[in-house]
Amino acid sequence: MKKSIIACSLLALGAAMPAYADISVNVGAIGVMPNDSSGSLPVIESVAGAPAGSMGVSVNSNTQLGLTIDYKIDDNWTLELIAATPFSHDIHGTGAIAGLKVGSTKHLPPTLVAQYHFDVGSDAFKPFVGLGLNYTTFFEDKVAPELAGTLGALGVITAADTVDLALSDSFGYAVQAGFNYQLTEKWGVHFMVSRMDIDTTADVRINGVTAESVDVEIDPTVAMLGVRYNF
Repeated sequence: MKKSIIACSLLALGAAMPAYADISVNVGAIGVMPNDSSGSLPVIESVAGAPAGSMGVSVNSNTQLGLTIDYKIDDNWTLELIAATPFSHDIHGTGAIAGLKVGSTKHLPPTLVAQYHFDVGSDAFKPFVGLGLNYTTFFEDKVAPELAGTLGALGVITAADTVDLALSDSFGYAVQAGFNYQLTEKWGVHFMVSRMDIDTTADVRINGVTAESVDVEIDPTVAMLGVRYNF
């Protein structure tokens, strides 16, 4: 169901394009590198007798297959839809619980960007900047056995309790810069780097009841290098 978001985005973009649209597709490696920060874990800190603000969480980087579709409006303006196969991330503790695996999640971050392409006097090299909107949906959120074991050792849960993890979806801005380099009439190289505003709230739920919540600003740098095909 979550994967259908990309399909719906592609269909919506396609429906808005006239039959004569100048369309290009870029396929390659796309990496998400979080510049993350988080709030603390007051409940766990209190039970563990740790100082307030001494525990947090972080998210690791991940690389997937990226797919972006460009719709050229005129010589300067292009709309780009950024999509990818689902990203997978491990969530670890920071501070007093540094290295503790808290859980894992997957996400899809479809992003629509308006690009301005500069005329630098070259038919092959086309640098651009972009500004747009990002929607990120998280799914397959899982609590790590290490966290469940720590909660058990602290007496927060028993063997009969069920522990779940849930991350809220995010909506924010995206800024971008990059270039296209034309090799032949149809083929070329595409490179872009973006900064995306992705914020989520991670809830640790015990028997369906939220026992701990932490706000996480992921705010990743997203970079892609791929091949480009012009239709």
